Amino acid sequence: MIMALLFTFVVPFISYADGGGEGNIDTGGGGMGSGTGQNYWNTNDEGVRITIIRDRDRVPVTIPIDLTNKTPPSTLLHFGKISKLQYQNGASLTPMNKGYISVHPQKELPLIIKSDRGQATLEEIKAYFTDELVVRYIAETTGFDYDTLINGNYKLLLEPIAYITFQGVKMAMTAHEAALYDQILNGGLRSKMVSLTHQNLPLAMFLETSDLGFPAWDGPTSSRVSNDQIITSLGLGIVRFHDSPTTPAPSQTSYQYRTDTDVITSVRLSTSAQITPKDPARVAFHIMGSSYTVTNIVIPEGESQLVWVKWRTPTTPQTVTIEVSASQGQLSVSRITASVVDLNQNLPPDPKATDRNNSFQLPSIPAYSAKTSASWGIWSAHWHEYWVWISKWRWHSDGQGGGYWVDHGYWKDNGWWDYDWTGYTASLTAYQSVAPDSKSPTLSSSRMKSGYGIEINSFTTLSSNAPSSHITGAQHAVSYFPEFSYQTYWRLHDLHTRGYNASFWLKPNEYSTYESRVHFSPLWFPDGPYTPITRILDVWTPDGMLTLQLHDTITISGNLLSDWHIAPQKTK
Repeated sequence: MIMALLFTFVVPFISYADGGGEGNIDTGGGGMGSGTGQNYWNTNDEGVRITIIRDRDRVPVTIPIDLTNKTPPSTLLHFGKISKLQYQNGASLTPMNKGYISVHPQKELPLIIKSDRGQATLEEIKAYFTDELVVRYIAETTGFDYDTLINGNYKLLLEPIAYITFQGVKMAMTAHEAALYDQILNGGLRSKMVSLTHQNLPLAMFLETSDLGFPAWDGPTSSRVSNDQIITSLGLGIVRFHDSPTTPAPSQTSYQYRTDTDVITSVRLSTSAQITPKDPARVAFHIMGSSYTVTNIVIPEGESQLVWVKWRTPTTPQTVTIEVSASQGQLSVSRITASVVDLNQNLPPDPKATDRNNSFQLPSIPAYSAKTSASWGIWSAHWHEYWVWISKWRWHSDGQGGGYWVDHGYWKDNGWWDYDWTGYTASLTAYQSVAPDSKSPTLSSSRMKSGYGIEINSFTTLSSNAPSSHITGAQHAVSYFPEFSYQTYWRLHDLHTRGYNASFWLKPNEYSTYESRVHFSPLWFPDGPYTPITRILDVWTPDGMLTLQLHDTITISGNLLSDWHIAPQKTK
């Protein structure tokens, strides 16, 4: 049996070990802030929750077990043995303060959660969860037959656990439980334990490729994340096994969409036999209780084409499962998990005159992946007539021993279907301007003092020969800033002009006296280049989303304090 564990750090790689499974795990995290006597977490106070999942219907077949190198007290506050999959399916968060059971594995767990005093090692995590002896131990501890576990029909769901002290109470929680608990507390957990519960714990494990209905994580791996991001995408790893299952699971993929956005969801339909206008194919998309059916699909033998539906995402963050079926041919995917996220969060905090960052170093500008062009097409067919005479000779006797032959044949159209391909393309271009706030004193249009605001305007152009049902214009723009190392906080833009020539400007700043559409540069920012970046998002085509990154630079010289003059009040 072969076990492969996939990770991505700088580049993806695959490693093999004895045991019988393939892992789907990646890891991130970062530094850990100091806690207080009432709220703290110690390095190594951790474990991993493991649940055996039946793949075809995603049903847990064992009670989860919590592996840990520690000996946590049975009286600590916990939420029971509930897996992330069960929470996603509607299980509620139920606190209890007794009966906590953990398992000390025969082979000690590697470090899982990163901190300033301990760095989780990818190689060690990989080696541990691909070790055949560990897989056998998990089967034995859960009471599940090892040979059944590795026959290809089952997967291991892994979830990091942190043992923390919160408000003086010792607690155990997975990343998913921490996010649910923080929602109940209206941010109370995040306010005290953010570096652990909303960074290092959820980023200790996440998926490289989508599986069991959970999407792959393509967001930041070393900054704080939201409750919604944790609930939908973080704090889990999966081990799968190579033997072919007796009942193949439906093919799956995952997308990430933004809330309240027009999107295009597409699949590829292939066929080994021609699909003709006499019996065209139909593809149905089932989304959030509604069905969308694409009809009159024709494809020549051995060919394929994209089939898609345009729909609008819900206004609240959630996970949407899209089921796809076809009357003929073979679909590239039959189930899509769409993670719908809200971008309008993680706004920069109110800048203060007392803010300092003496250790700041100008970060390098990140390069997000870009896709600026797309191509796709549609097959059509018309009948090519080819008339041939079908002879049918008959002997006509004259009654005197003679006679003659008469052809009682007929004309028959032995034609065929000619297929035509209509190709479409789309390309995205954009530019951006960064300028000092029009209400602030400036040195020039490209120079300003720190502490003042900047205006960011972006302009996009979508060029395409496709009908409007095939495409959308740009719908979102989001800007990141150097003082936050282009992470942690961002600003969403409003759509200023809609359509294929969409333009964007910053949302009004809640900390601006005039509600200006600006971002305030920090007072402490050093003299030199100040370069915000902006990502243009949600330009949808059947060939996927077009996106690109923009940046423009303004020069900081001096700060706003130099514009203030303090003098004694004149007296009469």
